[in-house]
Amino acid sequence: MPFNPQDPIPRKEKISVEYLVEKLRERVHIKIESCASEECSSDRFISEADLHRPGLALAGYIDLFTYQRIQIIGNTETQFLDHMSEDKQRESFRYITQFDIPVIFLTDGNLLPEHLLEISRDAGIPIYSTTLETTRFMYILRDFMEDQFAVQTMVHGSMMDVYGIGILVAGKSGIGKSEVALDLVERGHRLVADDVVMLTKKNNVLMSSATEMSKHFMEIRGLGIVDVMSMFGIRAIRYQKRLEVVLELTLWDETREVERTGLNHDSVNVLGLDIPLIHLPITPGKNITVIAEVIAMNYLLKHYGYDPAKAFQERIKSSISEKAEGGDMSPKRAIEYFEGDIE
Repeated sequence: MPFNPQDPIPRKEKISVEYLVEKLRERVHIKIESCASEECSSDRFISEADLHRPGLALAGYIDLFTYQRIQIIGNTETQFLDHMSEDKQRESFRYITQFDIPVIFLTDGNLLPEHLLEISRDAGIPIYSTTLETTRFMYILRDFMEDQFAVQTMVHGSMMDVYGIGILVAGKSGIGKSEVALDLVERGHRLVADDVVMLTKKNNVLMSSATEMSKHFMEIRGLGIVDVMSMFGIRAIRYQKRLEVVLELTLWDETREVERTGLNHDSVNVLGLDIPLIHLPITPGKNITVIAEVIAMNYLLKHYGYDPAKAFQERIKSSISEKAEGGDMSPKRAIEYFEGDIE
């Protein structure tokens, strides 16, 4: 049974402003102060990850105003308002507060005059302030929002961090995925998830994690449930890891063609991204754990610009070319001289 990712899980439709601010404070550790209408934040919802700076809208051009997005007011917008009279400020601010804006964030320690905050309170629009500079805050906020609205799916397998490379051990039920994962943990590598692996497409990368129910636990057939963190310690687990290679375990089939050189690369499409796929037939005595470690180290070599398969191919081409030019046809030793070592 070939590796077959499940259909994408329906993405979140919306998150509340209250949830967003709570997570930014607790998980991202950003200091955020409420300026107005915090009590309305539970009733205000955000439905997309993109952000917006309402400079043109404050100037009166609202034809293309994307009011449904989070609004960011930084130094430029604040100084634009500061150069106006109080009446003009009210008029300008009402250009944007007439719309159903979910939330406004003031960055770089900027604050709005009380008469503008009063307009926001009347409209029920929450306003929050942070001392982070605008570009930094928008980078963090956009990353968080993309994670919240990211496409996800679930796959069956064991996800491992092997020498820093995220390897998903896949294969049909009962073939020994969890046993391979447990052996890798015992050799010092780290478990991300067993049995059910959550994959999230974020910034054109697939991030993996366990489900809330199954994190740190493994099922070993014949033994039962094993708590990896309690047994091997915190060094044996990871909460998240980028998926870089899928290792599919298959039963040995003499009729099936198996890759011998590594020049032909298979891949599997997961959420629109092509992930390298290695088919590994299982035979008695084959050490899958060591092979998984070699796969990780080989991936690292390729990442740093060295492909063993291509290097071997070039060596063969060079030898064929040498023989075609009348060179010595006899096999040669790997070393010219044994230096007297006759042990």
